[in-house]
Amino acid sequence: MHKKLVINVAKHETRVALLENGTIVELFIEREDDSNIAGNIYKGRVQRVLPGMQAAFVDIGLNQAAFVYVDDVICNDYKEFEQVFIKNSEVENRISGTDSANHTSSPIERNNRHIEELITEGMEIMVQVAKSPIGTKGPRATSHISLPGRFLVIMPTSDHIGISRCIESEPERERLKNIVLSLRKEPYGYIVRTVSEGIYEEKLAKEMSFLNNLWESIQRRYKSAPAPSLLHKELTVSLRAVRDLLTNEAEKLIIDSRSGSESILSFLDTFMPSLKDSVELYEGSEPIFDAYNLEGDISRALRRKVWLKSGGYIVIEHTEALVAIDVNTGRYVGKHNLEETILKTNLEAVKEIAYQIRLRDIGGIIIIDFIDVEKKSNQDKIFNALKEALKKDRSKSHILPMSDMGLIQMTRKRIRQPLTRMLCEPCFYCDGEGYLTSRQTICYNIYREILRDAPDMVGD
Repeated sequence: MHKKLVINVAKHETRVALLENGTIVELFIEREDDSNIAGNIYKGRVQRVLPGMQAAFVDIGLNQAAFVYVDDVICNDYKEFEQVFIKNSEVENRISGTDSANHTSSPIERNNRHIEELITEGMEIMVQVAKSPIGTKGPRATSHISLPGRFLVIMPTSDHIGISRCIESEPERERLKNIVLSLRKEPYGYIVRTVSEGIYEEKLAKEMSFLNNLWESIQRRYKSAPAPSLLHKELTVSLRAVRDLLTNEAEKLIIDSRSGSESILSFLDTFMPSLKDSVELYEGSEPIFDAYNLEGDISRALRRKVWLKSGGYIVIEHTEALVAIDVNTGRYVGKHNLEETILKTNLEAVKEIAYQIRLRDIGGIIIIDFIDVEKKSNQDKIFNALKEALKKDRSKSHILPMSDMGLIQMTRKRIRQPLTRMLCEPCFYCDGEGYLTSRQTICYNIYREILRDAPDMVGD
């Protein structure tokens, strides 16, 4: 599989597209007024404790307070944490879907401590945003800090060593575990990421030292900063893409900004010098996303209805609670019997659904209403095809078998806003029953249209 990263840098907006065999499969957008704050670390102040929900609201200096569950609260004392909390499995999930880890030590037994015993209103606390605000929901935060690097993720509030499940060789897993154990000087936890497979001890040692120093600098800032304050900001979308997506499989990174290219090369020089030759500065007169035929795919990813090649179609509906996907035969009438026609439409829809879920970054609860098939064997074919199609997705998902009503229920890890939330806004004609392209997105589209007609206007 050939992979490319295509990065478009404009004033106030950066877009990163991951291409597999020339097709866009993931899209990341960052704007100056972006609410995507996942990964940021704050010194907050407890605003309100809710014993009935075993949760609290923490003021981190934003318009909305962060929501923290009891399992996401730890004390400043590490030994207290060991006695009270088991590991938080969300730590590795929010780093990268491909880096879910098998841990090498047993879970710590948890006591039934209540949130009012751990924190009080007005108390200062360090938290990291695990999920950015989405719609009316404020950010979800945790005290279980995790700092991702290229090869490792440091978890200062845990002592677990995890190895990415994507590293399947048992001898290699054991080798990496032993390296981390031998290098570890503090009782910190680490996740060994997928790209660490086969690398030398020196690289792991260098990154472990960097992450340890980063954590110590955050602790120093915490001691002196007022509450609320931002202690650590996650990397820009371009550098996150380099850190998490640029591997030996990704043959090229093409970017249309000279200053952006220099920033990436500087980052690679520090952390991944062997990949510096992968970076290419795009200097064509045609906008970079036009050159790679990406704008049409992005526009289609905002539509309710997606047509299948056979003439069938799927409809994707977003609600506050879940996302519903409906499969229809449409214009496809088949050639033989009804069951075969329905099965073919459903199997074709499976591939498109998995693709759209990944491209649109749909998360939370997803209900898929397939066209009813009578045979249990055909239900199993659809279910297994969906599981197989979702293996390409970096985000973790959980799928239940098809019900007698032809429904498949699944959940997918949600960290940031889906594409529709990012690029659209509620319709002001129907009082929010539908979505329109947002005014901000329209302005960016107009700006790109101007550049198509007058490419010399662009500056770096």
